[in-house]
Amino acid sequence: MQPPIPLARRDVIAQRLAGGAAVVAATLALEFDVSEDAIRRDLRALAAEGRCRRVYGGALPVTPHTQPMFARIEEARGRKEALARRAAEAILPGELLFLDAGSTNLALTGFLPEDRDLTIATNAVDIAGAVLRRPDLRLIMVGGSVDTTVGGCVDSAAVQAVGQLNVDRCFLGACAVDAERGIGAVLHADALFKRALMAASRHCVVLALNAKLGARAPHRSCALADVDLLVVEHDAPPALTRPLEAAGAMLAMAAPAD
Repeated sequence: MQPPIPLARRDVIAQRLAGGAAVVAATLALEFDVSEDAIRRDLRALAAEGRCRRVYGGALPVTPHTQPMFARIEEARGRKEALARRAAEAILPGELLFLDAGSTNLALTGFLPEDRDLTIATNAVDIAGAVLRRPDLRLIMVGGSVDTTVGGCVDSAAVQAVGQLNVDRCFLGACAVDAERGIGAVLHADALFKRALMAASRHCVVLALNAKLGARAPHRSCALADVDLLVVEHDAPPALTRPLEAAGAMLAMAAPAD
């Protein structure tokens, strides 16, 4: 049997991942009678397209929480901008703000007040690029190894760097917001970075789409009580917001999306 050509083979692998199956490079190499290097090239190409998440020895299917940052930017853009517009009202003149990696915090860059003498620190590549296009803002880039799922740096170098800052107000990314479990993160390294960011920050703001409310994530970034302001959508279900308020969260409701 003639082995599939590379693009056809890649399509077969992509279909399996889309169906929720994990793939192992060694197994695929035997199945398609090609080298593991060829399979790894396929997986790298699929990961670059946002169609899988590379792990040691193979790849995992993409879930909503593990989509790479670039694939999430356009999702619910209007709703994210509504949250960002409301959150920007909390910013005071002269503050050092930290915008944690995340597509909702990226939307915030378009609503940062002008003429406020603001300095923006971030660990996210896309956010840094957006800030650079604002001549009224100063930028501090926290570096390290970039995690494509997070869209920024969350390794030990980034943790060490953020620990040297005195942040007035951080905008913390959240994969999940729960009254009992607090603010959650999918990746362990991301949760560790967020804890270091919280320790370096005087105030904390979280912007949360409805899908994040009541959701679960395996790692805890901080307790809900550590968040000074939780910005939610205008149509956030009361069944989800009431437990958050009962747990002590200060909620601010965004206006309807444009």
